Amino acid sequence: MNANILQNSNVRVIGEEDNYLVLGHGIGTDQSIWTKILPYFNYGIYRMVFYDLACAGTVNPESYDSERYSTIDAYVDDLIQILDALNVNCCAFIGHSASAMVGILASIRCPDRFTKLVLFGASPRYVNDDGYNGGIEIHDTVHVFQVMELNYPTWVHGSVPEAVGVDMPEAIQEFTQTLLNVRLDISRHVLSTITGTDIRGVLGQVTVRCYIIQMARDLSVPLSAAEYLMQHLGGRTTLENLKTEGHLPHLTAPALLGPAIWRALRRP
Repeated sequence: MNANILQNSNVRVIGEEDNYLVLGHGIGTDQSIWTKILPYFNYGIYRMVFYDLACAGTVNPESYDSERYSTIDAYVDDLIQILDALNVNCCAFIGHSASAMVGILASIRCPDRFTKLVLFGASPRYVNDDGYNGGIEIHDTVHVFQVMELNYPTWVHGSVPEAVGVDMPEAIQEFTQTLLNVRLDISRHVLSTITGTDIRGVLGQVTVRCYIIQMARDLSVPLSAAEYLMQHLGGRTTLENLKTEGHLPHLTAPALLGPAIWRALRRP
C-alpha cells in the first residue's frame, strides 16, 4: 500500500528543509485550496507536504473503497502511510474541517510523530447532541442527502454560498468547482461518514500542542464546537478567533488566515 499511496493521494512536496509541515484539506476541496495562503509561509523553515484525501475530486474515483472509508480511521491510515512513505518521523500538521479530525486521531495514534496541530474549521462532532451544539441537526442531514440524490448540481450551487459565508464570487466559483469534481456517490458517502463521526470521547488522549483557529461566523462549525475542543483536548491548547466569516477562510480571507497559521507555527 505504501508504494502507491504517494501517487494515489497526489502527494506533492515543496522545499528541502528538515522540518516537515503537512497540510490536510477538508471535504469538497483538494490541495489547491492552499494556494492563496502559501505566500504567507516561510519556505526556508518548512518542507511542505500536500496531499489529496481519497474523497477529493482530483483522486481517481475508481480507487475509492466505500466500505473502507465508512469510518474516518481510513483517512488516518492514509495520512500515516504517507508519512511512512516519505520517511517523515516528525512534523507539524495543519488540518481544515474533517482533516482536523484526522490530525487529532493521527496524533493520538502516533504522538511522537507530531510536534503540533493547527486546526481550523475544526469540530469533534458536527451534529448536535444532548447538551452539545455541533451546528447541525440530525434530521437536517436526512434532507441534505435527499436533495443531493435528487439533483446534485443544484445542491452544490445552493450550499456553497452558505459555506463560503461571504459574497465573493471567485471563492464561490472555486469551491463550487472542486465540489462538483467529486462524484455524487462519493460526496454523499463521505458527508455521511463525517457527520456520523464523533471523536469527543478521545480528545483527552491528545498530548501534542494544539492551536485552534475559529472564524467569527461559521455555519458549519459554531464557536461552541471550537470551545469544546479547547476545553477537552488533552494537550496544551490555544484558541484564536479570526475576524472573518465562513468555513473556507483560505479562499476568502488568506491575508488573515495565513498570518494566523504562521503565528501558531512559530509559537512554542
